[in-house]
Amino acid sequence: MKITQIETISVKAQPHNIWVHVHTDSGIVGLGETFYAPSVVKAAIHDFFGPLLIGRDPFEIERHWEAMFRLSDHAGYGGAEMRAISALDIALWDIKGQAVGLPVYELLGGAVRKRIRVYATAMPYEGAGEAAKQLLDEGITAIKGGPTIPLAIASDGQFLSPKDLDRALKPIREIRDTVGMEMQMANDGHGKWTLPIAIRISQAMEPYEMMWQEDLMPLLNPKALLRLQEATKTPVCISERLLSRWQLRQFIENGSARIVMPDLIWTGGVSETHKVAILASAHQVPFAPHDATGPVNIFACAHICMSSPNAMMQEHVPSFYKGWYNDFVEPSLDIRDGFLHAPQRPGIGTRLKPEVRDRSDAVVAMSDEPGESTVDHWGPTPVRSEETEAEVQRLRVERLPESKP
Repeated sequence: MKITQIETISVKAQPHNIWVHVHTDSGIVGLGETFYAPSVVKAAIHDFFGPLLIGRDPFEIERHWEAMFRLSDHAGYGGAEMRAISALDIALWDIKGQAVGLPVYELLGGAVRKRIRVYATAMPYEGAGEAAKQLLDEGITAIKGGPTIPLAIASDGQFLSPKDLDRALKPIREIRDTVGMEMQMANDGHGKWTLPIAIRISQAMEPYEMMWQEDLMPLLNPKALLRLQEATKTPVCISERLLSRWQLRQFIENGSARIVMPDLIWTGGVSETHKVAILASAHQVPFAPHDATGPVNIFACAHICMSSPNAMMQEHVPSFYKGWYNDFVEPSLDIRDGFLHAPQRPGIGTRLKPEVRDRSDAVVAMSDEPGESTVDHWGPTPVRSEETEAEVQRLRVERLPESKP
């Protein structure tokens, strides 16, 4: 089996989402997805990574991931490149699962569970108590919101008055007053605050038994985040803003992260998120994948959650899940009684609806040419003579001499 074409699809109605189709000569098509800055991500896919993959065996997923990652090092393993790698990696896993007739989680070692608890990113400022009651009626027992986020705008996160802090606590108090301890709550700060204010916020929310504090500060300094964790009994959560195991490693190893929240379509796809889950498990840290982006992401996250013992729960946005997600993929997610259930179909488990590609607002681009001889599968290299190329191939396959006792 060989990769023949790589296609990107976006629509103006969801301007930040990008879907990727990786076509093969067997007729199997893999689906991937990413989110944000679509123009630069498309350029990375069609100008750099596509030529590395076309003509290659899609089963060599780890080799392809390393090739793309090494090629991206000129940008410091940056966001656009990692988002492109993520989408392509998901599509390659989708191809492999379809080809062997198994869901991706079976290829990652098999399921340790068949469902994972979901939480809702859906905490309104007004009517928070009633929203919590509605979620509980659906079996959802955890909710996340960001009541401090708008308060950071005026001072760029440098100042928070006691009055505004009390105002931020309003929806949290209302949920506790309405449903008691039946609903867990998490707070997302979107990286807005300085360390002293982050400590004030987390300590002010402690009486309400918060599930976690997420991104109260920019994730730039592992030592500063450790100071926040040491100042509060609430677990600190690191988020989708960190890309790859190398960025997350410092926060996990120094103890500042007690919950890890990678975004699969940003941090490197199925391959890298699987490694992040293992890294977190080595430090006895749970992980709870992020989603506020697109339906393919949650399908892919489901496979990591089903195959990883330290998966805690899965984020979802109810208005997306019940709304526009259903216009783009089939089948849709299987969320019932507060749980995301394991995908049953081979591969990732869903397909982009055919009508998406035919929409009047769709933008479709296609690559079908392999890279030139100046681009090696492991990154840019000078043009090599036939003799040099033959020597390189010999060294790749020749075994080292056996050592004598």
